[in-house]
Amino acid sequence: MAKTIYSCQACGYQSPKWLGKCPDCGQWDSFAEEKMADKARGGPLRGISAALKAPAPVPIDEVDVEDQARLSTRIGELDRVLGGGLVPGSLVLIGGDPGIGKSTLMLQALHGMAAGTSKVLYVSGEESVQQLRLRSRRLGAGAPRLLVVSEIDLDAILKMVETHRPDVLVIDSIQTMYSSDLASAPGSVSQVRDSAMRLMLNAKKSGIPTLLVGHVTKEGAIAGPKLLEHMVDTVLYFEGDRNHVFRILRAVKNRFGSTNEIGVFEMQAGGLIEVPNPSAVFLSERPDNAAGSVVTATMEGTRPILVELQALASSTNLGTARRTVLGLDPQRVALLVAVMEKKLGMHLFGHDIFMNVAGGVKIDEPSVDLAVLAAIASSFLDKPVTGETLVLGEVGLAGEVRAIGNMAARLSEAQKMGFHRCLAPKGSLKRVAVPDQIELIGVDTVERALEALF
Repeated sequence: MAKTIYSCQACGYQSPKWLGKCPDCGQWDSFAEEKMADKARGGPLRGISAALKAPAPVPIDEVDVEDQARLSTRIGELDRVLGGGLVPGSLVLIGGDPGIGKSTLMLQALHGMAAGTSKVLYVSGEESVQQLRLRSRRLGAGAPRLLVVSEIDLDAILKMVETHRPDVLVIDSIQTMYSSDLASAPGSVSQVRDSAMRLMLNAKKSGIPTLLVGHVTKEGAIAGPKLLEHMVDTVLYFEGDRNHVFRILRAVKNRFGSTNEIGVFEMQAGGLIEVPNPSAVFLSERPDNAAGSVVTATMEGTRPILVELQALASSTNLGTARRTVLGLDPQRVALLVAVMEKKLGMHLFGHDIFMNVAGGVKIDEPSVDLAVLAAIASSFLDKPVTGETLVLGEVGLAGEVRAIGNMAARLSEAQKMGFHRCLAPKGSLKRVAVPDQIELIGVDTVERALEALF
């Protein structure tokens, strides 16, 4: 008689009996019954593990390292986030909300590689080959070296890889893969974990870069055990609102590159289009001389991006004023509001404050503090900030304006976008060459910053 265990569908914790709350991750009602694998059959990794020879330990300074050329996806924004392209034998996990464009991005990337000399394989567990063909017509992805198949049996997929030897493999999605060695249903923690493990071993053994598309939970995290993100080499998140045309590809883990880079895309009828100059796009619809609108520069990896911060401060009759923040850290905004009340004498307690970053960008660096403060003050005083002014600086609890990094890159981007005036910390201006076309105003306190702005 086959034995059964109970696995948490959120983290993969296993228990011999059903539990109402997972002791590992704290989720309620997340345990599902699964049948244990038959040990006599050798387990789900028996085929690959048999092909792999047990290596002998060697001194690290004697390991031969060959400079392997990365494989370009022919999509510059995707290559930027990956660190320059796909590394041979790497395993990449891409997550995002349903309908955000993950499958579209994968099909376009494979078409770009197949248009060259690479043979690629796209495995879909959610669409038939006829549906893939219809989508490829819309995207203009019809390279003959792009092979497509609709399959969920992992054993059959690994046989196809061994037979056709593609240069790149895409699995869409990992939650639909099924291994006959396990009795649990596709999408369960056991199936996702073991399928990812087998694909990882196959990638390392064959040197074929493998991209996995992953579903996300309602909280926004990739569905399945957390082990899935630890197992892969790179984790990418495709962000954006389906009601907006812009999509942002962000790396949260990358063993072969920086995790600070982002790629910006625009969703159109013909697929995803690269946005090489995000600053121009995010500022294209900025209103002229509008109170509460301030432009600042944020760093995404090595790329400076100019974004518009919008604030609205309105009086309220409620007992507690609302603080609604989109694209920024709400706790950070609350801190800056407290600084304004204490150091500037602005009575914001009876005002609702709404903050938004135009374009759907999320900012988490403190260098935009002064811009947040300026936007709230502009709306509260109903005085607009000059349209050609850029505001930069970190604000401390004592009301001081602290120095920030990458000033040269930020000012260079501002100069390209036609800004002629920049309000920045005094400490940062000591270490940067002043561009001829930009007037720099150094401030050390929030009081002096508001005097210069208004």
